[in-house]
Amino acid sequence: MLFTKALLSPARVTLFTRANCGLCDTAKQAVTQLHKRRPFDYSELDIMVSENKPWRDVYEFDVPVLHVQSVVKDQLSDPKKLFHRFTEQEVEKLVDEAEKTDS
Repeated sequence: MLFTKALLSPARVTLFTRANCGLCDTAKQAVTQLHKRRPFDYSELDIMVSENKPWRDVYEFDVPVLHVQSVVKDQLSDPKKLFHRFTEQEVEKLVDEAEKTDS
């Protein structure tokens, strides 16, 4: 069985977002551009969906928020976070750091 680099990547990236949010759209573009060049575990979480209420309680007035975490031995590190406005380069720097944590 062959595994892609994305499946083996020790970095997990989560974008906390909501609909009709211009900053969220810009943040998503930065993350997806990097994800096209460099695979990693990426997911988006809409904080306004009812099952995501715990995240809405934390980030309702702060989206977009990006968490970048290391995955080592099936454990997630504390997230490194970016808020509101961030660039593809800032995301890449945190992904680099997360991947270097793989030990």
